[in-house]
Amino acid sequence: MNRAGEIISHSGIIERIDKQSVYVKILSSSACSSCTVKGACNLAESKEKLVEVKKQQDEVYSVGRSVDVVMQRSSGTRAVLLAYLVPFGIVLLSLIVLLSAGTPEGISALLSMALLVPYYLVLHHFKDKLKKEFEFTIQSK
Repeated sequence: MNRAGEIISHSGIIERIDKQSVYVKILSSSACSSCTVKGACNLAESKEKLVEVKKQQDEVYSVGRSVDVVMQRSSGTRAVLLAYLVPFGIVLLSLIVLLSAGTPEGISALLSMALLVPYYLVLHHFKDKLKKEFEFTIQSK
């Protein structure tokens, strides 16, 4: 059994169900969205996201049901690493190398950003493997 600190959980509502997957709509919100003075500020942000969860054979699902979508914290950390930190490192490192080589700033910036294209193509190529690694599960409320 997992302790609370080992999982990441988001509340959501089942939006649709197919043969292999359950699609859960979660509301992702920034800290600003719960602020009492958010109306006076343009920073409030909240987005609806649809999460695909592999259907468990022994569970009965119904559209509109309130559930928690759960992921292991270690998987969440790896997802952040692949989605944010590695691309940031690629851009920063290539920018430093190109600028030290005497490449003009504008060209260096464009080349650094262009290096993200192969990175994201590789991620896209391995999306099925990544989908298995970053697997969500559903817990009933």
